[in-house]
Amino acid sequence: MTDIPKDHPRYLSLMTRELIIQGVEKGITGITGLIAQGRGEAFDYLLGEQTIPSASEAGRTAAAALVLAKSPVISVNGNTAALVAEELVKLSTMLGAPLEVNLFYKTQERVQKIIEYLQSYGAYEVLGARPDCDIAELSSERKHVCKQGIFLADVVCVPLEDGDRCEALRKMGKTVIVVDLNPLSRTAQSASVCIVDNIVRAMPNIIELVDEMKGKSTSYLQEIVDGFDNKQNLDDAMGSIYKNLKMKHHQLPNIQKKEK
Repeated sequence: MTDIPKDHPRYLSLMTRELIIQGVEKGITGITGLIAQGRGEAFDYLLGEQTIPSASEAGRTAAAALVLAKSPVISVNGNTAALVAEELVKLSTMLGAPLEVNLFYKTQERVQKIIEYLQSYGAYEVLGARPDCDIAELSSERKHVCKQGIFLADVVCVPLEDGDRCEALRKMGKTVIVVDLNPLSRTAQSASVCIVDNIVRAMPNIIELVDEMKGKSTSYLQEIVDGFDNKQNLDDAMGSIYKNLKMKHHQLPNIQKKEK
């Protein structure tokens, strides 16, 4: 790993970037994952690189939905595995929910490498090596899923998702939980619950909230889910971005050229 000084003002961001680079080197992350990481990083700047209030509320709703679920599944792609493999395995264990590898730029070799990587963190059940169903709405490689996984799941957690599959899963009647730093994306707009946050912050938050929610009544959890409005959530995220930009603008030094 590149030697990044811990006192560097961009330390956490640079370390996250380094994990994606390592993912490419290990063969678990596609080269296009670097582009996706850069795009997300730009939106994280706009959020102030912090978990905004609406993301905390969305995370709370996501946790409630996952605990309520009868057949939850956590979908995994290359970037997610590179960034939060340990957290994915922990959440999977807490919920008794299988992990399922599902890739847009798919090769069997990369699927197997991701499965083995998750298993190295203690994953007990990882699907995706032998998909046996197709999502009718899709034409990409993402359409190939496992019947006992994504196909029959009632709640699908799909961090770092692409919009077409999110829309297709919603049309199948599933609750779809996504983590997306871009509140304007098709994924964010079509999800049941979108957590507008960096996945390296969002996943530990979800784990903590799931642990808290597991002791709550079904009626309490259902009230949280029913009271959530994803459109309002995204509007609030945009409001946070605007507020942060306005604050940053006022902090800029007022440099004016002297008139000669």
